[in-house]
Amino acid sequence: MSLKAQLEAIIYAAETPITLEQMIALVREPIVAEGVSDEAEIKSRVRASVEDLVAEYSAPDHGIEIREVAGGYRMSTKPEQHEVVRAFARSLKPPVRLSLPALETLAVIAYKQPVTVPEISEIRGVDSSGVIGTLLDRKLITTAGRKQVIGRPILYKTTKEFLMRFGLKDVTELPSMEEFEKLVAESFQAELIPAEGRAAGAEVAASATSSEAPNEILPEAEKAG
Repeated sequence: MSLKAQLEAIIYAAETPITLEQMIALVREPIVAEGVSDEAEIKSRVRASVEDLVAEYSAPDHGIEIREVAGGYRMSTKPEQHEVVRAFARSLKPPVRLSLPALETLAVIAYKQPVTVPEISEIRGVDSSGVIGTLLDRKLITTAGRKQVIGRPILYKTTKEFLMRFGLKDVTELPSMEEFEKLVAESFQAELIPAEGRAAGAEVAASATSSEAPNEILPEAEKAG
């Protein structure tokens, strides 16, 4: 990957303006590997690449730009695109807010699907029937037929909406439990849930992965412009 491509990715991923010094620290190793050890030369290369990126994104065929803000660099939409971006933001669905029991139940369904309410309750250790309706209303789960046992209980599985919320191609891309907890924090406004609750949720979901867990493929993070 070229130096300019690396810097572009760093600036895009940065939540706050990233300074030239921070970028130099991140890309120094590959530059040194190319035989450049002089600090002034390293800094010159990084600065030149950043300036090239700024110039490229300033072209009228780009809807975003790289701006120097508060001593660092960040990507943002161009002023002339603010109205269309504002209209897009208004069209987005509000963030999904789920209780801890609902999050725990969703985790069990995600990793054990298709699964029945009695099976979910056994894993969680409490009755889970009350939160199934919430997850159905949110379109995060759906029915998947009935299990061929006495009583023929309904089976549940996750939906396309679930995949969209978590940025997954399909359920084979379900992440490790550590990444799952991170996704919960990002996608489901987990700041509303006490830290100890998140830990408990992770334990419940971990028990759901004790057998037949999907491949641990980490989904690519998406960033809103």
